Amino acid sequence: QVQLVESGGGLVQAGGSLRLSCAASGTIFSINVMGWYRQAPGKQRELVATITPGGDRNYADSVKGRFTISRDNAKKTVHLQMNSLEPEDTAVYYCNAGVRQWYAGRWYEYWGQGTQVTVSS
Repeated sequence: QVQLVESGGGLVQAGGSLRLSCAASGTIFSINVMGWYRQAPGKQRELVATITPGGDRNYADSVKGRFTISRDNAKKTVHLQMNSLEPEDTAVYYCNAGVRQWYAGRWYEYWGQGTQVTVSS
């Protein structure tokens, strides 16, 4: 079993900051790409940012320059520092990771339960 548990969501005024964290636990041999996605009411889930084990980052155009993704491979955690938040950033944010539970095992994709981020104008 693998679990991804997010924390750090909440309510913030426009222009403010929040830091999301996600911790992976369970039987884990290796973690590949980790990332954050979000889903606003009535919209499809969209990519926010991803990071490889080596630290290569990818961001959605809408968050470039405002959000920073980071990870700690030893602690099996990924973080999302969100600055200059806008009302359009309001959504449920989900942690995502590609995980292999055993050596030579298959890779599976896991999701966290989501954490609400609300930005007021």
